[in-house]
Amino acid sequence: MTRRKVSNPLALAVLACLFERPMHPYEMASTMRERGKDQSIKLNYGSLYTVVEALQQHGLIVAQETEREGRRPERTVYRLTGAGRMELIDWVSELLSRPAKEYTRFEAGLSLAGVLPPEDIIALLTQRCVNLELEISQMRAILQLVQERGLQRMHVIEGEYALAMREAELAWTRNLVEEIRSGELGDLEEWRAMHRALEEGNRASLEVEETEDKED
Repeated sequence: MTRRKVSNPLALAVLACLFERPMHPYEMASTMRERGKDQSIKLNYGSLYTVVEALQQHGLIVAQETEREGRRPERTVYRLTGAGRMELIDWVSELLSRPAKEYTRFEAGLSLAGVLPPEDIIALLTQRCVNLELEISQMRAILQLVQERGLQRMHVIEGEYALAMREAELAWTRNLVEEIRSGELGDLEEWRAMHRALEEGNRASLEVEETEDKED
């Protein structure tokens, strides 16, 4: 992956906003929120101004003018530079064309799921399915609302991708629960026996520690 002068994904969103036209930071934030970009890119005003400053320092954007509306504070309008345009195109091209390893919380949990007995894993994954169903329902409602407002589909395709990934995760997780229940994933009695042995070993260790503490 290319090392970026400013690597925060919010910087990419700023460059994309300025690709359309010069804007001040408040307008950038409003545009991102209007298009639902805050669902895929973490957005807050503190970080936004920090990112804008960093992009300006690296010559990717420049201040075009300062404007004032009524009694509101002055706002600096920024525009994209030639270098900024090249950075934007190269960055988006890289993200779209090159798969990258992403370390998700769920994947980490799955990799260590063996520390729990099968019944616990089944209960937890079943609860995850319930949570996923709720999230999927909310995502569908948001996409429908966006369509009703007439926003072009191109501006929300990341939402469609996120929904597709959640639907795939739900189907996969449901299947995993059934495989654990049926013993297809592994011998349940052997799995349970391993945990019983571990629990007995832990209890013995605790008893030894308690005895040593009393003697001290």
